[in-house]
Amino acid sequence: MAMSTSTAEGEVMVEMNTTPLIDVMLVLLTLLIITLPIQTHAVKLDMPAANTPPPKVIPQTVELGVDFDGTITWNGTAVDRATMDSYFADIGKKPNDLQDEIHVSPNRLAKYDAVAKVLADAQRLGATHIGFSGIDQYN
Repeated sequence: MAMSTSTAEGEVMVEMNTTPLIDVMLVLLTLLIITLPIQTHAVKLDMPAANTPPPKVIPQTVELGVDFDGTITWNGTAVDRATMDSYFADIGKKPNDLQDEIHVSPNRLAKYDAVAKVLADAQRLGATHIGFSGIDQYN
């Protein structure tokens, strides 16, 4: 590989061949992307079986809201995490077919983390009838 340091007029060339540097950078970037672990945030929920018969007793419904600042409301009343957990524990103690339905209505600006923690707490404490309402605000 020959390299000339002066031009035909006798001036010194100050340009550097950057092609090999770019090639090395692209290889390093590719290796970095391949070696990074995939970040997944998932809450495993037990979904109901398909074609289940309707309940014999109409369950009570609970409106559970998650606001944009992380405030949790239970039927319109603001509650803290400990109170919400006690409500979930009370619902979880009931037989599966008599549990209250929990309608989660997150604000469109609510953080995913806050909603995921509420769903994880509900599942951990035995509440099984959980659904989302207020989806029309996302249209």
